Amino acid sequence: MTTSYKEVLLEPRSIEETGLSMHFLVNLTLKTIYNAGEFSGQEVAASLRMPFVNVVEPILEFLKREELVRITGSGGGFGERAFRYILSAKGAARTQEALDRNQYVGPVPVTLEQYSTVVRQETVASVVVRPADVEAALQAYTFSRRTYDKIGPAVNSGRSLFLYGPPGNGKTSIATSIVRMLRGQVHIPYAVTVDGQVIRIFDAVTHRPVALEKPKGKTTGEMGVRRPDERWITIERPAVVVGGELTLENLDLIYDPVSKTYEAPFQMKANGGMFLIDDFGRQQVPPRSLLNRWIVPLDTRVDYLTLHTGMKLEVPFEELVVFSTNLNPTELVDHAFLRRIRHKIHVMDPTEREFHEIFRRACQSKNIPYDQRSFAYLLQKHFRDAGRELKAVYPRDILDQIIDIATYRGIRPVLDKELLDQACEAYFVDI
Repeated sequence: MTTSYKEVLLEPRSIEETGLSMHFLVNLTLKTIYNAGEFSGQEVAASLRMPFVNVVEPILEFLKREELVRITGSGGGFGERAFRYILSAKGAARTQEALDRNQYVGPVPVTLEQYSTVVRQETVASVVVRPADVEAALQAYTFSRRTYDKIGPAVNSGRSLFLYGPPGNGKTSIATSIVRMLRGQVHIPYAVTVDGQVIRIFDAVTHRPVALEKPKGKTTGEMGVRRPDERWITIERPAVVVGGELTLENLDLIYDPVSKTYEAPFQMKANGGMFLIDDFGRQQVPPRSLLNRWIVPLDTRVDYLTLHTGMKLEVPFEELVVFSTNLNPTELVDHAFLRRIRHKIHVMDPTEREFHEIFRRACQSKNIPYDQRSFAYLLQKHFRDAGRELKAVYPRDILDQIIDIATYRGIRPVLDKELLDQACEAYFVDI
């Protein structure tokens, strides 16, 4: 049954509209009551994130009719919502069978079809970035105008971006700042189910919920008012960042043999936002093996994941993928793959003029009075005379060194020759 995007995000009016079988919902309800020991009808509905009328109510009626639960009394309220339920011996036996299949307890999962419908509607490619957005997101940094003019189109593509160049010039800063350009919100479910298996999607570490004002009105079944489906969480567009710890196993469904449930891989959690592979080329897995893993998703916007049963799942791949590396791209990947990366940005060492602006801004942010003569001394002695390349990260780090020294000596951090020399001597390693 195909359902529209807006319909998917409204609470179901019947068990059929959940897209799930009565068998699945009964087993989840039994596990929910088992975990609590005793639950009211309203508490069951709240745990499942399902409306009581027309969904939870018929499930509880079935459990009573099949003698799987017993009513122990009323919680003080009125009507069947207040009835309190415990498992019968027969219900406990069936619950154990359900737990042997999987131990998932929580909000009712959505179907893979419902999940795909929402992800494809809320794609990151729908975000439009303008020059003012790029400048606002990167206002703490200084990059050349040509770099700014490349970042915007790359974000607007909603596809892929390759950041490369020597270390210390802000590639990671660019990548993490992209999130501030990705305006809007997306919806993600707590979990997805397919073929009876449960995949956990929501990650409290990765996903940032947005506080929304609850709509006023009556519940479903009363005057026909439908509320948003509480199985979906409204979040900021996600940003998933991985580095040298990334392996091929992290890019497929992660099966927990104890709970018999799955954790969604990084790229699935990043749908609707950005997936950053930082320090690319430093992973234990050969770069070409990782890149081969992305060829199909980058071309088709579809990813294929595998259940432990061997069943293949087709899931949306709707995110901006950012590769960031200090290494030479041509030594990591072949030209065929580079063609698949829509945008490439070479983040180069700053010019002296850009370095000056970065240093001035860093002084302002760290509350250290800027002094033009001291900066000229630093530039001449510790860079020109030393034959040292300029890096965008140096102003911040040198000023931090000055703050550390001044704090130790009990003096105010300022720009003078003595503190600059001591800071550079402590910071740079001359071999």
